[in-house]
Amino acid sequence: MEKQFGYKAWANAEMFEALATIDPQQHPAQWKRAVRLMNHAYVVDRIFAAHLQGAAHGYQATNTPDTPTLEALREDVAASDAWYRQYVATLEAGALHAPVSFSFTDGEAGTMTRAEILFHVLAHGAYHRGNVGMVLAECGCDRPSDTFTRYLHASEPGRRQGIV
Repeated sequence: MEKQFGYKAWANAEMFEALATIDPQQHPAQWKRAVRLMNHAYVVDRIFAAHLQGAAHGYQATNTPDTPTLEALREDVAASDAWYRQYVATLEAGALHAPVSFSFTDGEAGTMTRAEILFHVLAHGAYHRGNVGMVLAECGCDRPSDTFTRYLHASEPGRRQGIV
């Protein structure tokens, strides 16, 4: 899972670079929607990080009442991505299938394995980066080509020569 979380960090960084090209004065609604979507993905990441640690997360919902600045959110997401990369790098393989019980923000109980939580974090973030990509297109901005295959070939150039 280390490569997958490396990809997540890289794709998030690519998305923040693209988000910086939206003119918030010209596209205020789209800019806010894009930042709120990325903030939602970040909050969900932090909620599930707390679940993985058996800790309280302190969130009452899956987004914050206030919209953060783009730079503050970029820094928070980068720190969260670094946490996940460290977490999966040090997680024992047998721990992936251990169940984790928790409460969702609506108060309902839930149980998922660590592997399921980690997959959810990856899939959820990718889904919302796709949403933000559509917002970028609405604003006439280029969307990042943030596919896993591009990441693998950028981070391991030897793959272009068939070296794995």
